[in-house]
Amino acid sequence: MADLEKEPILQQSDASADIRKLRSKKAPELPILERRNWLIHLHYIRKDYETCKAIIKEQLQETQGMCEYAVYVQALIFRLEGKIQESFELFQTCAILNPQNVDNLKQVARSLYLLGKHKAAIEVYSEAAKLNEKDWEISHNLGVCFMHLKNFEKAKVHLNCALQSSKHDLTFVVFGKLYLLEGNTEGAVEIYKKAVEYSPENAELLTTLGLLYLELGVYQKAFEHLGNALTYNPYNYKAISCLKRASYLAPFDWKILYNLGLVHLTMQQYASAFHFLSAAINIHSKMGELYMLLAVALTNLEDPGNAKRSYDQAVNLDQSNPLINLNYSILMYNQGDRKGALYQYQQMEKKVNRLKESSSSLEFDPELVDMAQKIGAALQVGENLVWTKPGKNTKTKHRAALPGSKLTLNQQPLGSNQALGQAMSSAAGYSKTIHLSADGCLTRVQKPPSLPLEPESTAEDMNRTQTPR
Repeated sequence: MADLEKEPILQQSDASADIRKLRSKKAPELPILERRNWLIHLHYIRKDYETCKAIIKEQLQETQGMCEYAVYVQALIFRLEGKIQESFELFQTCAILNPQNVDNLKQVARSLYLLGKHKAAIEVYSEAAKLNEKDWEISHNLGVCFMHLKNFEKAKVHLNCALQSSKHDLTFVVFGKLYLLEGNTEGAVEIYKKAVEYSPENAELLTTLGLLYLELGVYQKAFEHLGNALTYNPYNYKAISCLKRASYLAPFDWKILYNLGLVHLTMQQYASAFHFLSAAINIHSKMGELYMLLAVALTNLEDPGNAKRSYDQAVNLDQSNPLINLNYSILMYNQGDRKGALYQYQQMEKKVNRLKESSSSLEFDPELVDMAQKIGAALQVGENLVWTKPGKNTKTKHRAALPGSKLTLNQQPLGSNQALGQAMSSAAGYSKTIHLSADGCLTRVQKPPSLPLEPESTAEDMNRTQTPR
């Protein structure tokens, strides 16, 4: 019995001894070739290139130049510094150290391309393609190289392969340029149409397609695509220039003038907006919204008298658009005409009621609702609002032809001005919002300008730095 009682104790002591042995073991050290890769990667992505180069130098001295990752990052830094030849030699070293790595070959080929050696770049890209046949980047770059060599047929083959592997805007752009180099504008249009189908919010693609339609004399489609480009980027100077050219070629198309008016309101160029909107009204004088936009421009030009006359004309012509009455109400409130502001606000409510009765699924723009609630509170009629703000889960749709609202149920978009009137709910100014101060008065606060997005790093330059070995 004594032996049976001692046996579990012995087993426990053996197990604890094994645990102590496991704990006493140190974590395995990284091989000397890869020891500082994480630190090199960290400083490279932080763009701390001087520190990165110092660490690379130490790493290469310890490994006698055999650390592939350190050499690769050093080559990338040389390229960023404009030392293309030195970068090319280092990428060649990487290819010698690891000839089966397709990234090394792609970087060697890119360096040859940057040095203007397109035939040599094609040879290296072809070797890289043997290692990875489905790499869209290799096919794309082969197409670019053949295009520079004026071998357009082979360029088309490789660009088609790139699009079949993976669609990218850049490949569409190069393909379109290829057709233009051949003098085939119709072919370029077809390519850009496919590009716009794939990337419908790319302002550059839309602008280029609009310009191509201008060259072909298809002014209506040119206007539509240029207007769409301005929808996504109202400050796109290329689209604005092309739209002005469309106006020159089709001076009696009021829709082009309408869009140019919206664009210049967005850019706070109110005198130019007044010019284009006045021209649109001379051609199409039965549209109330044009008079409303003209009133916005006149308000910002500090001409409230003519702005009121323009609003009166807009109200008479358009009996269903509550946005006109809302803007008119705000103008009168800012001018101290509280009674007139209250009347226009009540007219707006009546129109909103009629719209709600005609459609149970009607959605109001949140910005429009917010502005109406603010002016309603200022007029002390907030409790009588006939609408409520959309719920948190309500999805914001693209605005139709009516700038700043979703109230046009049956009206077709005017070409492509869907979202150009993004701040049209204030007659006090385009791109300005109204805030209530402590004393209940409306104050104007300028919106900060939107900033352009920075370009992303190229895939091949960052690919190897994402996961250091």
